[in-house]
Amino acid sequence: MDPVIVVHGGAWDIPPGLLEPSILGVRRAASEGYRMLETGASALDAVERAVMVMEDDPAFNAGVGSVLNEGGQVEMDAMVMDGSSLKFGSVAAVRRVKNPISLARAIMERTSDLMFVSEGAERVAMELGIPLVDPRTLIVERQLRTWRERSSKQEGTVGAVAIDRDGRIAAATSTGGKPMKKPGRVGDTPLIGCGAYANGIGGASSTGQGGPIMRVMLSRLAVDMLTGLDPIEAARRSLSVMADRTGGWGGIIVLDRRGRIGYAHTSKRMAVAYSMGGEIVAKISSLE
Repeated sequence: MDPVIVVHGGAWDIPPGLLEPSILGVRRAASEGYRMLETGASALDAVERAVMVMEDDPAFNAGVGSVLNEGGQVEMDAMVMDGSSLKFGSVAAVRRVKNPISLARAIMERTSDLMFVSEGAERVAMELGIPLVDPRTLIVERQLRTWRERSSKQEGTVGAVAIDRDGRIAAATSTGGKPMKKPGRVGDTPLIGCGAYANGIGGASSTGQGGPIMRVMLSRLAVDMLTGLDPIEAARRSLSVMADRTGGWGGIIVLDRRGRIGYAHTSKRMAVAYSMGGEIVAKISSLE
């Protein structure tokens, strides 16, 4: 099986100043994830690494560069899922973990539980040897300025879906959430079937309005559609169902067990990149 990875940097009204950084960021994420797949790493390894690259990039609303809540604090959510075993790990409202996606994977693989939140998740991180950081190191000037302006304009999330040489599929998603959210608010990202989903048929990672995504379980909906549709049509159709049923907007990346990819968005723009056969394609998809 030829390995494939597809990543997104969020579906939202990406401003001009972030267009080039977003393209470069998703390109790096897809490139590093694919490099791992080429050397025989698992799909789980690849999606974790790709998301970590974007969590470390201040251009994205995840990890370093996350939006701030009402109190001026970072609170992050993430999940990862192994399509072969249907195992997943999830964290929500964490403030002191630089790479929430790595904690989510550690929870999946090294505990008997599936999801931890807030201070409980941070205690688990310490028990698992994942260092905590000063939450101030996750705040960037761009988001601090947005918080001072009391802006609630929504940003996107980051995510990745991959298939490895053995045909195993994995999906991962990470976010800083919604700007100016109330402390403790959790959106779609860490919820199975909502922020991400993977099984033997395919995988998906979602981005956009959390409430509507949760109400239709967007990622699971798109993967279920792969039984009769190709990934491009599954991405489009799932977003259409969400819009019709909830009025919500968003974006999604989809990959099937044949290694075919699809993506779609109803937001103004979405940063996306993918690699098949070693060629990296990175772009800002726009409805304009």
